[in-house]
Amino acid sequence: MSIGGRVAQAVVAAFLVGTVPSHGSAQVAPPIEYAYPDQSIWTTRLTPQGELENPLLVFAARLFTRVGIEWRAKAYPAARMAEALRDGTATFSMLVDSPALRNCCLWSRMPVAQTEMRIFRLADRPPVDGREGLIGKDVITIRGYTYGGLKGFLDDPANRVSDNVAGTREAAFAMLRNGRADYLIDYAGPAAEILAAHPIDNLVIQTLQRLEIRLVLAKSYPDAERVMARLESAAENLRQSAAPQ
Repeated sequence: MSIGGRVAQAVVAAFLVGTVPSHGSAQVAPPIEYAYPDQSIWTTRLTPQGELENPLLVFAARLFTRVGIEWRAKAYPAARMAEALRDGTATFSMLVDSPALRNCCLWSRMPVAQTEMRIFRLADRPPVDGREGLIGKDVITIRGYTYGGLKGFLDDPANRVSDNVAGTREAAFAMLRNGRADYLIDYAGPAAEILAAHPIDNLVIQTLQRLEIRLVLAKSYPDAERVMARLESAAENLRQSAAPQ
């Protein structure tokens, strides 16, 4: 199993033990569409259909089975996903906190998964202290990622960041190796897989930010507050059922 596979499994391992359906609700809820990003923050591995894996789909299946709600899943580009949640095309997701979705959606109080956003640099480059340390720097990002809102900070002209956008993760790390920019921003799991296949000498890795993934439910969904409470309770039960005894 690849590094990314182990990372992806670790994200949902705590939710995969001892789950059983719950049939306690007599009211039939309308189907939920789970919108998720078409770029994985967990792994570079592909499904048999050629899509990037999203291990949270496994958790979603357990979660909706437990609360007894019919569901379907659809991958979206990041900007279109946010639009779908705002206009009610999609009604559910699991995301890093996003100011753009706070008015249209409810957010769970507790996270259901965590990951890390990291900065990669060669050893002869100085360390970076938080995102403010990127001001005035040359960085590499990967096309399509919002980096939990960090992309807006990087694109703000006031911060004088030179953002070199790579089309693929492989190209991004090749740019770093070849000195095209000083810092590369990426997520822990997929970056580890790329570096396992293509190591870079004298590479230094810093944690830029630890990210918490929360349940997101559109306020337009019928009886959204009650349904979110049920989803939160189910998620907590799944977590407890998987805890060491």
